[in-house]
Amino acid sequence: MKILVTGAAGFIGFHVSQLLCGRGDEVVGIDNLNDYYEVSLKEARLAQLEPLPNFRFIKLDIADRDGLAKLFADEKFDRVVHLAAQAGVRYSIENPHAYADSNLVGFLNILEGCRQNKVEHLVYASSSSVYGANETIPFSENDNIDHPVSLYAASKKANEAMAHSYSQLYNLPTTGLRFFTVYGPWGRPDMSPILFAKAITEGKPLKVFNYGKHRRDFTYIDDIVQGVVRTLDKVAEPNPQWSGLNPDPATSKAPWRIYNIGNSQPVELLYYIECIEKSLGKTTEKELLPLQPGDVEHTYADVTALMRDTGYQPNTPIEEGVEKFVAWFNSYYS
Repeated sequence: MKILVTGAAGFIGFHVSQLLCGRGDEVVGIDNLNDYYEVSLKEARLAQLEPLPNFRFIKLDIADRDGLAKLFADEKFDRVVHLAAQAGVRYSIENPHAYADSNLVGFLNILEGCRQNKVEHLVYASSSSVYGANETIPFSENDNIDHPVSLYAASKKANEAMAHSYSQLYNLPTTGLRFFTVYGPWGRPDMSPILFAKAITEGKPLKVFNYGKHRRDFTYIDDIVQGVVRTLDKVAEPNPQWSGLNPDPATSKAPWRIYNIGNSQPVELLYYIECIEKSLGKTTEKELLPLQPGDVEHTYADVTALMRDTGYQPNTPIEEGVEKFVAWFNSYYS
């Protein structure tokens, strides 16, 4: 198939592009290479992708309406994996307009490109942050998500609603994936694994929020990527049992689906840090701090539906995943 991967220079987009190319798909990757975090890391990921014979990279911002429309018209993609977004919960407090430009305007441009050019299936990144103030554990796609606690979460909730409208109006198959704390080699430097590893390596005190009592459904990148590709291969279909009298929040009469994608085995943050320390062979002082605005205390994915429908099976223990991450960290950051 000919597949568009947006955010191809990003953490998940890079790994998804590798897997799709490895199985023989033609991949066109786009990214705006913005400086939200170090551009050199994005360029290093691209340097791994560009030698692949069935990969092409085009520098393009998804907020560029005309540029994106031309790309879709010229390339005639079969399917789309949309991973480009302005990420980060705390950054959404500092720079809210970036989220409107990328996560709302950009997503609308993707939907229009898919609609106008008869794309077979759009798979896009949502987030576990949409569960917000929900305290029901584990998080299920059948739960209410009406109380987001950050603008980032609200923008991802909006994406799911926007996708549903296009699935309903234009019969466009769309699937949203709510990612749960992805980690591994080539990860984002603004996320906890690299922040922790750098602090431990340099012997600096670690800022640990919520006094280390956070529980996160850490999910290794290889498990995430196989789930993304399995989902891409299973085109969203209407749920014939769906009823407006008792509406299922995860399915629809339209070809629209929502899935959690995580490890379904939450780990306390302090234990995660211990695993990194053990793999690095170093320890450091920890500054225990209260919960930060916009943070969710616990995440725990119910992935039953994704396993049932696609055969998704996360199988990387936290200890093994952290060891692989640290090996890459030591190599990349010398």
